[in-house]
Amino acid sequence: MAELDTSDDDAEGFGTRLTQPVFNLLDGLGSLVLLTGRSLSWLIRPPYRFSQLFDAMEFIGVQSVFIISLTGVFSGMVLALQTVNALRAFGAEGAVGSIVALSLTREISPVFAGLMVTARAGSAMAAQLGNMRVTEQIDAIVTMGVSPVQYLLSPRLLAAVLMVPLLTVLYTCVGMTGAWVVAVEWLSVDPGVFLMNIEESAVPKDFWMGEIKAAVFGFLIAAISCRQGFYASGGAKGVGDATTNAVVQSAVGILIANYVLTSWMLDI
Repeated sequence: MAELDTSDDDAEGFGTRLTQPVFNLLDGLGSLVLLTGRSLSWLIRPPYRFSQLFDAMEFIGVQSVFIISLTGVFSGMVLALQTVNALRAFGAEGAVGSIVALSLTREISPVFAGLMVTARAGSAMAAQLGNMRVTEQIDAIVTMGVSPVQYLLSPRLLAAVLMVPLLTVLYTCVGMTGAWVVAVEWLSVDPGVFLMNIEESAVPKDFWMGEIKAAVFGFLIAAISCRQGFYASGGAKGVGDATTNAVVQSAVGILIANYVLTSWMLDI
């Protein structure tokens, strides 16, 4: 009888270990959707927190300019270097301009800008909110009759949606500058051909494809990071876990959303 009870306990424990990750995933998705919905609803309800919005825009956008510029210029340089090296064997190195332009505007700029914002601003948002949660600052905001969702989350969500597309434009500009330096100045690609191919290949649709992606990525970064920080618990360890989860989940969300959006925009 004791052996039977033990086997039943083992089977139950195995079933729990098997289903618990699924339940945790569904619980996380549910809380993310509900919290994001509350954040969106507060965007159109007074009082409007413009000072909080401008602070969030400065933190997410302005303070990310350096890292975006740095990664953008080297991305454009290495992309031009690899493209010229590959096309020179066929005598088609003049096409490097169009290839770099399309690659940056459609894919590289929004994805890399989103990942850089995740690493710098998303992690910081999760850490800030998590620290406020474990030190009971969010509870203090509630006792003052202020909605913490409206005061803390909604401005960050809107700021990310507004600033990540602008950072993507910056990424593309500095990336094309880096590509020009490598291709034209260092590898002797004809500058007229370089610019002509860009003009013939890049169309407004490519620009808007990158901007729409960037806005979606900004939304995902803010929603995931704010959710992780807002529900953090367990002291310093909990804040660290929330920050790690925010970065990992945001990065995975960006890559998945990039595929979905690309398939939709290309009608595949």
